[in-house]
Formats: sequence, C-alpha cells, structure tokens
Amino acid sequence: MVQPIKCRETIGDAVSMVKKINKVRSAILACATALTMLGLALPMSAQAEYGDIVINNYADQAGMNPVVFPHWFHRARFRCKVCHADLGFKFKAGGNEINMLKIIDGQYCGACHNGEIAWQVENCNLCHSGKPGTPTQVHGSTVQKLVTPANAKNKGK
Repeated sequence: MVQPIKCRETIGDAVSMVKKINKVRSAILACATALTMLGLALPMSAQAEYGDIVINNYADQAGMNPVVFPHWFHRARFRCKVCHADLGFKFKAGGNEINMLKIIDGQYCGACHNGEIAWQVENCNLCHSGKPGTPTQVHGSTVQKLVTPANAKNKGK
C-alpha cells in the first residue's frame, strides 16, 4: 500500500529550511556590513590584477574596434592552463598572431566561442568593443598601478 505524502510536513520542512538559509544570509550580510563599516574589508575590484586586455593587432587596420578581452572574467572561470597551455595563448598581451580566420577555424578564442561554450564569433560587437586607436596592452590591472610610469621619474628633475 502506498503511503500518502504528508504535504504539510514537507512544506513545513521547506519553509523551515528557507528560514534557516535566510538567517545565515542575514548573518553574513551583517558581518560584511560591520567589516566594511570598520574599514576592515578591502574594496574588491572585479578586475583585480588581471585586468582587461585590449588586442589591437589588426583591428584598427581592418576598420574594426579593438578587441577587449576581459582576462579577469575568464580567469575567474578557468585555470591559467586552459588558455595558456591548451589553447596556446602566450603570456604577453598581443603576443599571438590572432586573426578572425584562426578564430573561425576554432583556434584561440574560437575554441570556446563556438556557440556551444560561449557566444559565436558572429556577435562582433561583443568582443570588438574597444575604443579605436587603443594600443594592445593590459588595461585596468592593479599590477600596472604598482609600476611607476617612465615619464614620472623625469618630472622631478
């Protein structure tokens, strides 16, 4: 004989669980707020040390906006080896001879931007979103802020 489901207990259990989760959320939020108010929490930038990489090896010449590669976004989701070992990206901004033919053939960005893992390459503006004329380099990296610009050394002389 099949036992009827006791909906009242099941719903009651679910409500109890949601209340517990809400208490934990409230406690975490209260702690985070307290730490922030005390100045103990460090402001976190989503870009952190990895920043964005603007790739403009061929874009300006082709009449396209440079590519903005959100390195921090990819780094948050993948280990370094996925792109730098498995896909062959060099550890230098603009260090690869990447062009759209290679990407369409599934190399470099095209390994993931194939419509299955990430959006397809036909969505040009999602990647080609940089300001024209922006040089190939890492932008927005905290590491850059630690390095004294070369022209700053000459200002005091």
